[in-house]
Amino acid sequence: WLKFCIFCDAETLHPGPIMDSSLVASPMAAFALAPGAAPAQQMLRGAPAAEAPRAEAAQSYDGTLPAALAVASFAGLAAGAQKRRGARRSTARRAVQTAFKTVESDRIFTEAKDLMPGGVSSPVRAFKSVGGNPIVFDRVKGAYAWDVDGNKYIDYVGTWGPAIIGHADDEVLKALSEQMQKGTSFGAPSALENVLAKMVIEAVPSVEMVRFTNSGTEACMGMIRLVRAYTKREKVIKFEGCYHGHADAFLVQAGSGVATLGLPDSPGVPKGATAGTLCATYNDLASVEALLKENEVAAVILEPVVGNSGFIPPTKEFLVGLRELSTKYGALLVFDEVMTGFRIAYGGAQAYFGVTPDVTCLGKVIGGGLPVGAYGGRRDIMEMVAPAGPMYQAGTLSGNPLAMTAGIKTMERLKQPGSYEHLDKITGKLINGILQAGKDAGHAVCGGHISGMFGFFFCEGPVTCFADATKSDTAKFAKWHRKMLERGIYLAPSQYEAGFTGLCHTEEDVEKTLAAAREVFAEL
Repeated sequence: WLKFCIFCDAETLHPGPIMDSSLVASPMAAFALAPGAAPAQQMLRGAPAAEAPRAEAAQSYDGTLPAALAVASFAGLAAGAQKRRGARRSTARRAVQTAFKTVESDRIFTEAKDLMPGGVSSPVRAFKSVGGNPIVFDRVKGAYAWDVDGNKYIDYVGTWGPAIIGHADDEVLKALSEQMQKGTSFGAPSALENVLAKMVIEAVPSVEMVRFTNSGTEACMGMIRLVRAYTKREKVIKFEGCYHGHADAFLVQAGSGVATLGLPDSPGVPKGATAGTLCATYNDLASVEALLKENEVAAVILEPVVGNSGFIPPTKEFLVGLRELSTKYGALLVFDEVMTGFRIAYGGAQAYFGVTPDVTCLGKVIGGGLPVGAYGGRRDIMEMVAPAGPMYQAGTLSGNPLAMTAGIKTMERLKQPGSYEHLDKITGKLINGILQAGKDAGHAVCGGHISGMFGFFFCEGPVTCFADATKSDTAKFAKWHRKMLERGIYLAPSQYEAGFTGLCHTEEDVEKTLAAAREVFAEL
């Protein structure tokens, strides 16, 4: 009994040992195992599948079976191999549907809807704009997330930005464990606040003093009160589609969750709360100057790179122009860097673009995945904040030792050489690959990235403001999102949110993502 049969791989024939006659998969294999059969004189390595069997059949046949059967056996092997390759591809597609199960996620979310409004603690998590129930997470590590049904995902949300060095980083967890032995909250000053404050002040060009809070929303609430107190003016300019938390004054054309849910603003916000909020068009200096000419404005406030209308970068001229106009008209310039701070560069967008605001809001990354926020700026402005000055703002858990610890360890990692080069390289490969795959499949797509922040739209583009973003095909995005989810790729569940990469994402992660993207684009 000959212990070899022919295996087919990528249009070439290769020999391989077989240990059991039950593994026979073709007539030729049966011929090879037949009693009295002689070993093949040639193993046909590298021979073209359609021609080599016929050419070599006579040389591998000793008369045990009719020659016609030997030739037919080889021909059958080649034809069968093609069928098997097609079947494998078809099976792989079907496997996506059968392997992806959400029974436990669905059960938990159904229960959650009776316990919490919409079943979630923050609106965009409900998947309203992409359809289907949300995935309920069980655990995260590095670049990956696992849900309660056991599905594994490559995660490009990263808890909405903070997980820049990876989920549940070992060094961060070790430092947190050590700190927890000392206590989780003090409600009193701690040396850790000084350490993180020094790191922020050293890195961010505009910050000479900083006040820690518990969230980005809190930071922006303190900021708007501060700029009004300092300038003794009430009106502020924000930009359509920019989100600065859910404080009443900012829920005017706010993008993000508001746009995702189709709400122009929010019921329950008094007219008086937004009477002092003026809206301009992003990347349009003329719209800003028109408002500055007609109003006494306390501050011009913006996301220096928009992430809450999808990913929309500014032009350098726009940011430089805002700096000049704010100074000219006596207004403060405020960068809300809750999303961009320590993400697109160690010193944030202001370091990346070389434009220094008067006040900066921070969050996300500086807490390393724990609740945190901060606002800071020039010393003369920040000394208005109580107890140094009359502008009151406080928080029970502000500056708590766990958030400070996680932030310190995260920023230490980010400061290491090559961190932002890796983010730029991996994110560039990801978004450029997605855009190319979309165009190859005939879809109108546009997008881009800066360092570890990216996004794209289903439209021709370019997208330079919120009005442009609303031209994106959100129905197509919803299908895209679900099909990518089924293939183990976790993306932000809204067209109007940016995506994020981290130091833990690898070339292999990107290749898997792009392979899934090509499949999905072909099916849309």
